[in-house]
Amino acid sequence: MIERLYIRDLVTFDEVELEFSSGLVVLTGPSGAGKSVLMSAILSSFGYSTQGAAALCEITLKKPNTLAHDVYELENDMTIKTLKKEKLRYFIDSQNISKKVLADMFSPYVKYLSVRDRGGFESETLLEMFDGQLLVKDKTFKKLLKEYTERYLNYKQKVSQLGKIKEDEAKLTELIEYAKYEVEKIVSIDPKIGEEEELLKVKQQLSRIDKIKDALAGAMDIFTLESSVEEVYRLLEKDTSMFTDMMNQLRADFEETENLADELEEVDVEKVLDRLGDLTSLKNRYGSIEEAIAYRISKEKELAGYENIEQDKSMLESFLALEFSELQILASKLSQARLKEAKVLEKKLQGYLTTLKLPTLTFVFSSIHLNGQGIDSVEVMLGSSKTATLSGGEFNRVRLALMAITIPADESKQGVLILDEIDANVSGDESIAIAQMIQTLSTVYQVFAISHQPHLSAKSQQHIVVTKAGEKSKVEILDDMGRVSEIARIIAGENPTAEAMEFAKKLRA
Repeated sequence: MIERLYIRDLVTFDEVELEFSSGLVVLTGPSGAGKSVLMSAILSSFGYSTQGAAALCEITLKKPNTLAHDVYELENDMTIKTLKKEKLRYFIDSQNISKKVLADMFSPYVKYLSVRDRGGFESETLLEMFDGQLLVKDKTFKKLLKEYTERYLNYKQKVSQLGKIKEDEAKLTELIEYAKYEVEKIVSIDPKIGEEEELLKVKQQLSRIDKIKDALAGAMDIFTLESSVEEVYRLLEKDTSMFTDMMNQLRADFEETENLADELEEVDVEKVLDRLGDLTSLKNRYGSIEEAIAYRISKEKELAGYENIEQDKSMLESFLALEFSELQILASKLSQARLKEAKVLEKKLQGYLTTLKLPTLTFVFSSIHLNGQGIDSVEVMLGSSKTATLSGGEFNRVRLALMAITIPADESKQGVLILDEIDANVSGDESIAIAQMIQTLSTVYQVFAISHQPHLSAKSQQHIVVTKAGEKSKVEILDDMGRVSEIARIIAGENPTAEAMEFAKKLRA
Protein backbone atom coordinates (compact mmCIF):
# COMPACT_ATOMS: atom_id res chain seq x y z
CA MET A 1 0.00 0.00 0.00
CA ILE A 2 1.22 3.51 -0.91
CA GLU A 3 1.14 5.63 2.24
CA ARG A 4 2.69 8.94 1.19
CA LEU A 5 3.56 10.91 -1.93
CA TYR A 6 5.87 13.93 -2.07
CA ILE A 7 6.53 15.79 -5.33
CA ARG A 8 8.54 18.88 -6.16
CA ASP A 9 8.58 20.69 -9.53
CA LEU A 10 6.29 18.55 -11.67
CA VAL A 11 5.04 20.45 -14.74
CA THR A 12 2.40 22.81 -13.19
CA PHE A 13 2.85 21.53 -9.60
CA ASP A 14 5.37 23.36 -7.41
CA GLU A 15 5.04 20.99 -4.46
CA VAL A 16 2.63 18.22 -3.47
CA GLU A 17 2.49 16.16 -0.30
CA LEU A 18 -0.28 13.63 0.23
CA GLU A 19 -0.96 10.80 2.66
CA PHE A 20 -3.20 8.11 1.23
CA SER A 21 -5.78 5.81 2.77
CA SER A 22 -6.24 2.16 1.86
CA GLY A 23 -9.03 1.06 -0.46
CA LEU A 24 -10.29 3.36 -3.20
CA VAL A 25 -8.60 6.73 -3.76
CA VAL A 26 -10.29 8.87 -6.43
CA LEU A 27 -8.80 11.91 -8.14
CA THR A 28 -11.22 14.36 -9.74
CA GLY A 29 -11.10 17.92 -10.99
CA PRO A 30 -11.60 19.95 -14.14
CA SER A 31 -10.04 18.76 -17.40
CA GLY A 32 -6.46 19.96 -17.79
CA ALA A 33 -5.98 20.55 -14.06
CA GLY A 34 -3.18 17.95 -13.86
CA LYS A 35 -4.74 14.70 -12.65
CA SER A 36 -2.99 12.54 -15.24
CA VAL A 37 0.27 14.39 -14.66
CA LEU A 38 0.04 13.59 -10.95
CA MET A 39 -0.78 9.96 -11.66
CA SER A 40 2.16 9.74 -14.07
CA ALA A 41 4.52 10.65 -11.23
CA ILE A 42 3.25 7.67 -9.23
CA LEU A 43 3.58 5.37 -12.25
CA SER A 44 7.09 6.65 -13.02
CA SER A 45 8.18 5.77 -9.49
CA PHE A 46 7.43 2.11 -10.24
CA GLY A 47 9.29 2.05 -13.55
CA TYR A 48 6.41 2.75 -15.92
CA SER A 49 7.29 4.93 -18.90
CA THR A 50 5.66 8.35 -18.62
CA GLN A 51 5.97 11.61 -20.50
CA GLY A 52 6.93 13.82 -17.56
CA ALA A 53 8.83 13.35 -14.32
CA ALA A 54 9.19 15.53 -11.24
CA ALA A 55 12.49 17.04 -10.16
CA LEU A 56 11.94 15.02 -6.99
CA CYS A 57 9.33 12.37 -6.25
CA GLU A 58 9.21 10.26 -3.09
CA ILE A 59 6.76 7.46 -2.42
CA THR A 60 6.53 5.73 0.92
CA LEU A 61 4.80 2.35 0.96
CA LYS A 62 4.37 -0.82 2.95
CA LYS A 63 6.48 -3.63 1.48
CA PRO A 64 4.31 -6.36 -0.08
CA ASN A 65 4.60 -9.63 1.85
CA THR A 66 6.24 -11.59 -0.95
CA LEU A 67 8.48 -8.82 -2.30
CA ALA A 68 12.18 -9.69 -1.96
CA HIS A 69 15.36 -9.20 -3.95
CA ASP A 70 18.77 -10.88 -4.00
CA VAL A 71 20.66 -7.59 -4.30
CA TYR A 72 18.59 -4.92 -2.56
CA GLU A 73 17.80 -4.81 1.14
CA LEU A 74 14.13 -3.93 1.48
CA GLU A 75 12.63 -2.42 4.62
CA ASN A 76 9.02 -3.00 5.68
CA ASP A 77 8.44 0.75 5.27
CA MET A 78 10.00 1.38 1.87
CA THR A 79 10.83 4.64 0.14
CA ILE A 80 11.11 4.91 -3.63
CA LYS A 81 12.66 8.14 -4.86
CA THR A 82 13.11 9.49 -8.37
CA LEU A 83 15.47 12.40 -8.92
CA LYS A 84 15.65 14.32 -12.19
CA LYS A 85 18.69 16.38 -13.10
CA GLU A 86 20.48 15.70 -16.37
CA LYS A 87 18.70 12.34 -16.38
CA LEU A 88 16.15 10.49 -14.26
CA ARG A 89 17.64 8.40 -11.47
CA TYR A 90 15.86 5.87 -9.26
CA PHE A 91 16.50 4.93 -5.63
CA ILE A 92 14.93 2.35 -3.35
CA ASP A 93 15.62 2.87 0.36
CA SER A 94 18.55 5.12 -0.69
CA GLN A 95 20.01 2.37 -2.92
CA ASN A 96 20.53 3.26 -6.58
CA ILE A 97 18.44 1.03 -8.84
CA SER A 98 17.85 0.84 -12.59
CA LYS A 99 14.44 1.53 -14.08
CA LYS A 100 14.24 -1.98 -15.55
CA VAL A 101 15.02 -3.73 -12.25
CA LEU A 102 12.52 -1.47 -10.46
CA ALA A 103 9.80 -2.22 -13.02
CA ASP A 104 10.47 -5.99 -12.90
CA MET A 105 10.41 -5.92 -9.10
CA PHE A 106 7.03 -4.18 -8.82
CA SER A 107 5.23 -5.44 -11.93
CA PRO A 108 3.35 -8.14 -9.96
CA TYR A 109 2.15 -5.57 -7.38
CA VAL A 110 1.43 -2.34 -9.30
CA LYS A 111 -1.02 -2.76 -12.17
CA TYR A 112 -2.05 0.01 -14.55
CA LEU A 113 -5.13 0.22 -16.76
CA SER A 114 -5.77 3.06 -19.16
CA VAL A 115 -7.79 3.61 -22.30
CA ARG A 116 -4.54 3.15 -24.24
CA ASP A 117 -3.72 -0.22 -22.65
CA ARG A 118 -4.45 -3.21 -24.91
CA GLY A 119 -2.88 -5.96 -22.81
CA GLY A 120 -4.38 -8.61 -20.59
CA PHE A 121 -6.15 -10.90 -23.06
CA GLU A 122 -3.13 -12.82 -24.32
CA SER A 123 -3.61 -16.59 -24.25
CA GLU A 124 -0.83 -17.05 -21.68
CA THR A 125 -2.40 -14.43 -19.37
CA LEU A 126 -5.87 -15.93 -19.65
CA LEU A 127 -4.59 -19.44 -18.90
CA GLU A 128 -2.77 -18.09 -15.84
CA MET A 129 -6.07 -16.54 -14.74
CA PHE A 130 -7.94 -19.87 -15.03
CA ASP A 131 -5.12 -21.69 -13.25
CA GLY A 132 -5.05 -19.10 -10.49
CA GLN A 133 -8.75 -19.62 -9.80
CA LEU A 134 -8.48 -23.40 -9.88
CA LEU A 135 -5.40 -23.55 -7.65
CA VAL A 136 -7.33 -21.87 -4.83
CA LYS A 137 -10.33 -24.17 -4.85
CA ASP A 138 -9.26 -27.46 -6.45
CA LYS A 139 -6.52 -29.49 -4.73
CA THR A 140 -6.65 -32.12 -7.47
CA PHE A 141 -5.93 -29.48 -10.11
CA LYS A 142 -3.11 -28.06 -7.99
CA LYS A 143 -1.48 -31.49 -7.81
CA LEU A 144 -2.11 -32.08 -11.52
CA LEU A 145 -0.59 -28.74 -12.57
CA LYS A 146 2.46 -29.30 -10.37
CA GLU A 147 3.03 -32.76 -11.85
CA TYR A 148 2.61 -31.48 -15.40
CA THR A 149 4.95 -28.54 -14.88
CA GLU A 150 7.70 -30.65 -13.32
CA ARG A 151 7.43 -33.42 -15.91
CA TYR A 152 7.31 -30.97 -18.81
CA LEU A 153 10.49 -29.24 -17.61
CA ASN A 154 12.21 -32.64 -17.38
CA TYR A 155 10.81 -33.53 -20.82
CA LYS A 156 12.28 -30.36 -22.34
CA GLN A 157 15.65 -31.11 -20.78
CA LYS A 158 15.60 -34.59 -22.28
CA VAL A 159 14.59 -33.18 -25.67
CA SER A 160 17.59 -30.88 -25.44
CA GLN A 161 19.83 -33.82 -24.56
CA LEU A 162 18.54 -35.79 -27.54
CA GLY A 163 19.14 -32.82 -29.80
CA LYS A 164 22.73 -32.65 -28.58
CA ILE A 165 23.18 -36.38 -29.19
CA LYS A 166 21.84 -36.05 -32.73
CA GLU A 167 24.04 -33.06 -33.35
CA ASP A 168 27.04 -35.01 -32.09
CA GLU A 169 25.96 -38.05 -34.05
CA ALA A 170 26.09 -36.09 -37.29
CA LYS A 171 29.72 -35.33 -36.56
CA LEU A 172 30.42 -38.62 -34.80
CA THR A 173 32.62 -40.28 -37.45
CA GLU A 174 34.79 -37.22 -37.74
CA LEU A 175 34.97 -36.86 -33.94
CA ILE A 176 35.92 -40.52 -33.43
CA GLU A 177 38.58 -40.44 -36.16
CA TYR A 178 40.07 -37.26 -34.79
CA ALA A 179 40.04 -38.52 -31.18
CA LYS A 180 41.66 -41.81 -32.23
CA TYR A 181 44.32 -39.96 -34.22
CA GLU A 182 45.17 -37.76 -31.22
CA VAL A 183 45.29 -40.70 -28.80
CA GLU A 184 47.39 -42.86 -31.15
CA LYS A 185 49.87 -40.05 -31.69
CA ILE A 186 50.42 -39.56 -27.95
CA VAL A 187 50.46 -43.33 -27.30
CA SER A 188 53.04 -43.88 -30.06
CA ILE A 189 55.38 -41.35 -28.48
CA ASP A 190 54.54 -42.64 -24.99
CA PRO A 191 56.00 -39.65 -23.13
CA LYS A 192 57.25 -40.00 -19.55
CA ILE A 193 57.26 -37.20 -17.03
CA GLY A 194 60.88 -36.00 -16.46
CA GLU A 195 62.16 -37.80 -19.56
CA GLU A 196 62.91 -34.62 -21.49
CA GLU A 197 65.16 -33.25 -18.76
CA GLU A 198 67.22 -36.44 -18.76
CA LEU A 199 67.58 -36.40 -22.55
CA LEU A 200 68.62 -32.74 -22.55
CA LYS A 201 71.33 -33.60 -20.04
CA VAL A 202 72.59 -36.43 -22.28
CA LYS A 203 72.52 -34.11 -25.30
CA GLN A 204 74.60 -31.58 -23.43
CA GLN A 205 77.13 -34.27 -22.40
CA LEU A 206 77.36 -35.57 -25.96
CA SER A 207 78.11 -32.10 -27.26
CA ARG A 208 81.18 -31.91 -24.90
CA ILE A 209 82.42 -35.51 -24.86
CA ASP A 210 85.29 -35.05 -27.36
CA LYS A 211 86.66 -32.07 -25.47
CA ILE A 212 86.34 -33.97 -22.18
CA LYS A 213 88.28 -36.95 -23.62
CA ASP A 214 91.07 -34.72 -24.97
CA ALA A 215 91.37 -32.87 -21.67
CA LEU A 216 91.37 -36.14 -19.75
CA ALA A 217 94.20 -37.61 -21.89
CA GLY A 218 96.41 -34.64 -21.14
CA ALA A 219 95.53 -34.58 -17.47
CA MET A 220 96.52 -38.24 -16.94
CA ASP A 221 100.22 -37.18 -16.87
CA ILE A 222 99.67 -35.87 -13.36
CA PHE A 223 99.87 -39.40 -11.99
CA THR A 224 103.47 -39.87 -13.33
CA LEU A 225 104.64 -37.18 -10.90
CA GLU A 226 102.71 -38.52 -7.91
CA SER A 227 105.69 -40.47 -6.41
CA SER A 228 108.06 -37.52 -6.86
CA VAL A 229 105.72 -35.22 -4.96
CA GLU A 230 105.38 -37.74 -2.15
CA GLU A 231 109.27 -37.98 -1.97
CA VAL A 232 109.45 -34.18 -1.56
CA TYR A 233 106.94 -34.31 1.29
CA ARG A 234 108.92 -37.15 2.91
CA LEU A 235 112.23 -35.27 2.75
CA LEU A 236 110.58 -32.22 4.21
CA GLU A 237 109.08 -34.41 6.87
CA LYS A 238 105.58 -33.12 5.94
CA ASP A 239 102.26 -35.01 6.25
CA THR A 240 101.33 -36.48 2.85
CA SER A 241 97.80 -37.67 3.80
CA MET A 242 95.98 -34.64 2.33
CA PHE A 243 97.91 -34.96 -0.96
CA THR A 244 97.29 -38.68 -1.07
CA ASP A 245 93.51 -38.20 -0.49
CA MET A 246 93.30 -35.59 -3.23
CA MET A 247 95.11 -37.83 -5.70
CA ASN A 248 92.83 -40.75 -4.84
CA GLN A 249 89.75 -38.55 -5.40
CA LEU A 250 91.19 -37.31 -8.68
CA ARG A 251 91.88 -40.88 -9.78
CA ALA A 252 88.25 -41.85 -8.93
CA ASP A 253 86.84 -38.82 -10.81
CA PHE A 254 88.94 -39.56 -13.87
CA GLU A 255 87.84 -43.20 -13.83
CA GLU A 256 84.16 -42.14 -13.60
CA THR A 257 84.65 -39.76 -16.49
CA GLU A 258 86.29 -42.50 -18.57
CA ASN A 259 83.31 -44.79 -17.85
CA LEU A 260 80.81 -42.02 -18.86
CA ALA A 261 82.76 -41.47 -22.06
CA ASP A 262 82.58 -45.17 -22.81
CA GLU A 263 78.81 -45.17 -22.19
CA LEU A 264 78.27 -42.09 -24.37
CA GLU A 265 80.20 -43.83 -27.15
CA GLU A 266 77.32 -46.34 -27.22
CA VAL A 267 74.57 -43.66 -27.34
CA ASP A 268 72.73 -43.11 -30.66
CA VAL A 269 72.84 -39.33 -31.07
CA GLU A 270 70.21 -39.30 -33.81
CA LYS A 271 67.85 -41.32 -31.66
CA VAL A 272 68.21 -38.84 -28.75
CA LEU A 273 67.59 -35.89 -31.06
CA ASP A 274 64.55 -37.58 -32.63
CA ARG A 275 63.12 -38.37 -29.19
CA LEU A 276 63.60 -34.77 -28.09
CA GLY A 277 61.87 -33.64 -31.29
CA ASP A 278 58.84 -35.85 -30.54
CA LEU A 279 58.58 -34.56 -26.97
CA THR A 280 58.94 -30.96 -28.15
CA SER A 281 56.10 -31.43 -30.66
CA LEU A 282 53.84 -32.67 -27.84
CA LYS A 283 54.78 -29.69 -25.67
CA ASN A 284 54.07 -27.27 -28.52
CA ARG A 285 50.63 -28.80 -29.07
CA TYR A 286 49.48 -29.46 -25.51
CA GLY A 287 51.56 -27.10 -23.37
CA SER A 288 53.52 -29.69 -21.41
CA ILE A 289 54.14 -33.44 -21.20
CA GLU A 290 51.80 -33.60 -18.19
CA GLU A 291 49.04 -31.89 -20.18
CA ALA A 292 49.60 -34.21 -23.15
CA ILE A 293 49.17 -37.25 -20.91
CA ALA A 294 46.02 -35.72 -19.31
CA TYR A 295 44.62 -34.95 -22.79
CA ARG A 296 45.20 -38.55 -23.88
CA ILE A 297 43.30 -39.84 -20.84
CA SER A 298 40.36 -37.47 -21.48
CA LYS A 299 40.17 -38.47 -25.14
CA GLU A 300 40.20 -42.15 -24.22
CA LYS A 301 37.22 -41.50 -21.92
CA GLU A 302 35.53 -39.54 -24.72
CA LEU A 303 35.97 -42.46 -27.10
CA ALA A 304 34.44 -44.76 -24.51
CA GLY A 305 31.48 -42.34 -24.30
CA TYR A 306 31.00 -42.42 -28.08
CA GLU A 307 30.53 -46.15 -27.87
CA ASN A 308 27.46 -45.57 -25.66
CA ILE A 309 25.97 -42.72 -27.69
CA GLU A 310 23.76 -44.89 -29.86
CA GLN A 311 22.41 -46.72 -26.82
CA ASP A 312 21.74 -43.39 -25.06
CA LYS A 313 19.94 -42.07 -28.11
CA SER A 314 17.69 -45.11 -28.36
CA MET A 315 16.82 -44.98 -24.65
CA LEU A 316 16.06 -41.24 -24.81
CA GLU A 317 13.83 -41.61 -27.86
CA SER A 318 11.84 -44.33 -26.13
CA PHE A 319 11.51 -42.25 -22.97
CA LEU A 320 10.43 -39.12 -24.86
CA ALA A 321 7.83 -40.96 -26.90
CA LEU A 322 6.30 -42.43 -23.74
CA GLU A 323 6.57 -39.17 -21.78
CA PHE A 324 4.98 -37.19 -24.62
CA SER A 325 1.95 -39.47 -24.46
CA GLU A 326 1.76 -39.11 -20.69
CA LEU A 327 2.05 -35.32 -20.91
CA GLN A 328 -0.70 -35.21 -23.53
CA ILE A 329 -2.98 -37.05 -21.09
CA LEU A 330 -2.10 -34.65 -18.24
CA ALA A 331 -2.54 -31.64 -20.54
CA SER A 332 -5.97 -32.89 -21.60
CA LYS A 333 -7.00 -33.10 -17.94
CA LEU A 334 -5.75 -29.54 -17.40
CA SER A 335 -7.70 -28.45 -20.45
CA GLN A 336 -10.92 -30.04 -19.21
CA ALA A 337 -10.61 -28.27 -15.84
CA ARG A 338 -9.90 -24.93 -17.53
CA LEU A 339 -12.87 -25.29 -19.88
CA LYS A 340 -15.11 -25.95 -16.91
CA GLU A 341 -13.69 -22.96 -15.03
CA ALA A 342 -14.11 -20.78 -18.12
CA LYS A 343 -17.83 -21.56 -18.13
CA VAL A 344 -18.05 -20.59 -14.45
CA LEU A 345 -16.32 -17.26 -15.14
CA GLU A 346 -18.51 -16.60 -18.19
CA LYS A 347 -21.57 -17.00 -15.99
CA LYS A 348 -20.17 -14.71 -13.29
CA LEU A 349 -19.34 -12.08 -15.90
CA GLN A 350 -22.80 -12.00 -17.41
CA GLY A 351 -24.31 -9.75 -14.74
CA TYR A 352 -21.56 -7.13 -15.11
CA LEU A 353 -21.70 -7.26 -18.89
CA THR A 354 -25.48 -6.85 -18.95
CA THR A 355 -25.23 -3.77 -16.74
CA LEU A 356 -22.45 -2.41 -18.94
CA LYS A 357 -24.68 -3.03 -21.98
CA LEU A 358 -22.04 -5.31 -23.42
CA PRO A 359 -22.72 -8.60 -25.22
CA THR A 360 -21.93 -12.01 -23.81
CA LEU A 361 -18.28 -12.88 -23.35
CA THR A 362 -17.03 -16.29 -24.46
CA PHE A 363 -13.66 -17.92 -23.94
CA VAL A 364 -12.76 -19.80 -27.12
CA PHE A 365 -10.31 -22.67 -26.66
CA SER A 366 -8.23 -24.36 -29.34
CA SER A 367 -5.57 -27.06 -29.18
CA ILE A 368 -1.96 -26.33 -29.97
CA HIS A 369 1.34 -28.21 -29.76
CA LEU A 370 2.40 -29.22 -26.28
CA ASN A 371 4.08 -26.39 -24.34
CA GLY A 372 4.77 -25.29 -20.77
CA GLN A 373 1.07 -24.52 -20.15
CA GLY A 374 -0.35 -27.62 -21.80
CA ILE A 375 -2.11 -27.85 -25.13
CA ASP A 376 -4.49 -24.86 -24.76
CA SER A 377 -4.70 -21.62 -26.63
CA VAL A 378 -7.53 -19.31 -25.63
CA GLU A 379 -8.97 -16.04 -26.89
CA VAL A 380 -11.86 -13.82 -25.86
CA MET A 381 -14.92 -13.14 -27.98
CA LEU A 382 -17.30 -10.35 -26.97
CA GLY A 383 -20.41 -11.22 -28.89
CA SER A 384 -19.03 -11.81 -32.36
CA SER A 385 -16.09 -9.42 -31.92
CA LYS A 386 -12.49 -10.26 -31.06
CA THR A 387 -10.74 -8.10 -28.47
CA ALA A 388 -8.58 -6.49 -31.15
CA THR A 389 -11.68 -4.80 -32.60
CA LEU A 390 -13.00 -3.39 -29.29
CA SER A 391 -12.73 0.26 -28.39
CA GLY A 392 -10.34 1.23 -25.61
CA GLY A 393 -13.25 1.81 -23.23
CA GLU A 394 -14.90 -1.53 -24.01
CA PHE A 395 -11.61 -3.35 -23.78
CA ASN A 396 -10.77 -2.08 -20.32
CA ARG A 397 -14.28 -2.41 -18.92
CA VAL A 398 -14.19 -6.10 -19.87
CA ARG A 399 -10.73 -6.43 -18.35
CA LEU A 400 -11.93 -4.67 -15.19
CA ALA A 401 -14.89 -7.04 -14.97
CA LEU A 402 -12.52 -10.00 -15.26
CA MET A 403 -10.39 -8.61 -12.44
CA ALA A 404 -13.50 -8.13 -10.30
CA ILE A 405 -14.61 -11.77 -10.64
CA THR A 406 -11.12 -13.19 -10.10
CA ILE A 407 -10.04 -11.30 -6.99
CA PRO A 408 -7.18 -13.26 -5.41
CA ALA A 409 -8.00 -14.92 -2.11
CA ASP A 410 -4.30 -14.99 -1.24
CA GLU A 411 -3.46 -11.74 0.57
CA SER A 412 0.15 -11.94 -0.62
CA LYS A 413 -1.14 -11.11 -4.11
CA GLN A 414 -2.67 -7.81 -3.04
CA GLY A 415 -1.20 -4.70 -4.57
CA VAL A 416 -1.88 -1.34 -6.14
CA LEU A 417 -4.24 -0.82 -9.09
CA ILE A 418 -4.01 2.46 -11.02
CA LEU A 419 -6.91 3.37 -13.32
CA ASP A 420 -6.76 6.26 -15.74
CA GLU A 421 -10.27 7.52 -16.64
CA ILE A 422 -11.61 3.98 -16.76
CA ASP A 423 -15.19 5.31 -16.56
CA ALA A 424 -14.84 8.01 -19.22
CA ASN A 425 -17.59 8.40 -21.84
CA VAL A 426 -20.02 5.88 -20.33
CA SER A 427 -23.71 6.04 -19.53
CA GLY A 428 -25.15 6.31 -16.04
CA ASP A 429 -25.89 2.59 -15.74
CA GLU A 430 -22.43 1.72 -17.03
CA SER A 431 -20.87 4.18 -14.61
CA ILE A 432 -22.69 2.54 -11.70
CA ALA A 433 -21.55 -0.93 -12.79
CA ILE A 434 -17.94 0.24 -13.17
CA ALA A 435 -18.05 1.89 -9.74
CA GLN A 436 -19.34 -1.33 -8.19
CA MET A 437 -16.60 -3.36 -9.85
CA ILE A 438 -13.90 -0.98 -8.69
CA GLN A 439 -15.34 -0.88 -5.18
CA THR A 440 -15.15 -4.68 -5.13
CA LEU A 441 -11.53 -4.57 -6.30
CA SER A 442 -10.70 -2.02 -3.60
CA THR A 443 -11.37 -4.65 -0.94
CA VAL A 444 -8.16 -6.33 -2.14
CA TYR A 445 -6.22 -3.64 -4.00
CA GLN A 446 -5.40 -0.08 -3.10
CA VAL A 447 -7.01 1.56 -6.11
CA PHE A 448 -6.06 4.96 -7.54
CA ALA A 449 -8.61 6.13 -10.11
CA ILE A 450 -9.01 9.30 -12.14
CA SER A 451 -12.74 9.76 -12.66
CA HIS A 452 -15.20 12.14 -14.26
CA GLN A 453 -18.23 10.25 -12.93
CA PRO A 454 -20.06 10.85 -9.64
CA HIS A 455 -20.72 7.21 -8.74
CA LEU A 456 -17.07 6.17 -8.45
CA SER A 457 -16.17 9.35 -6.55
CA ALA A 458 -18.98 8.72 -4.07
CA LYS A 459 -17.74 5.21 -3.27
CA SER A 460 -14.12 6.22 -2.56
CA GLN A 461 -12.44 5.97 0.82
CA GLN A 462 -10.47 9.10 -0.05
CA HIS A 463 -11.34 11.86 -2.49
CA ILE A 464 -8.64 14.17 -3.85
CA VAL A 465 -9.45 17.14 -6.06
CA VAL A 466 -6.93 18.64 -8.47
CA THR A 467 -7.46 22.25 -9.51
CA LYS A 468 -5.54 24.81 -11.52
CA ALA A 469 -5.29 28.57 -11.08
CA GLY A 470 -3.42 30.30 -13.87
CA GLU A 471 -0.37 28.19 -14.62
CA LYS A 472 -0.20 26.43 -11.26
CA SER A 473 -1.94 23.25 -10.09
CA LYS A 474 -2.68 22.18 -6.56
CA VAL A 475 -4.27 19.24 -4.75
CA GLU A 476 -6.61 18.97 -1.80
CA ILE A 477 -7.93 16.03 0.22
CA LEU A 478 -11.64 16.71 0.61
CA ASP A 479 -13.69 16.43 3.79
CA ASP A 480 -17.31 15.27 3.70
CA MET A 481 -18.74 18.63 2.69
CA GLY A 482 -16.00 19.14 0.13
CA ARG A 483 -16.76 15.74 -1.37
CA VAL A 484 -20.45 16.53 -1.73
CA SER A 485 -19.61 19.83 -3.44
CA GLU A 486 -17.12 18.20 -5.81
CA ILE A 487 -19.56 15.39 -6.73
CA ALA A 488 -22.24 18.03 -7.38
CA ARG A 489 -19.79 19.86 -9.66
CA ILE A 490 -19.17 16.62 -11.56
CA ILE A 491 -22.95 16.21 -11.96
CA ALA A 492 -23.98 19.73 -12.90
CA GLY A 493 -20.85 21.74 -13.74
CA GLU A 494 -19.05 24.62 -12.03
CA ASN A 495 -22.26 26.09 -10.60
CA PRO A 496 -24.16 23.04 -9.27
CA THR A 497 -27.87 23.32 -8.59
CA ALA A 498 -29.61 22.46 -5.33
CA GLU A 499 -30.84 19.26 -6.99
CA ALA A 500 -27.29 18.32 -7.86
CA MET A 501 -26.21 18.91 -4.24
CA GLU A 502 -29.06 16.72 -2.97
CA PHE A 503 -28.20 13.95 -5.42
CA ALA A 504 -24.56 14.17 -4.38
CA LYS A 505 -25.55 13.79 -0.72
CA LYS A 506 -27.71 10.82 -1.65
CA LEU A 507 -24.81 9.16 -3.45
CA ARG A 508 -22.60 9.69 -0.41
CA ALA A 509 -25.15 8.34 2.05
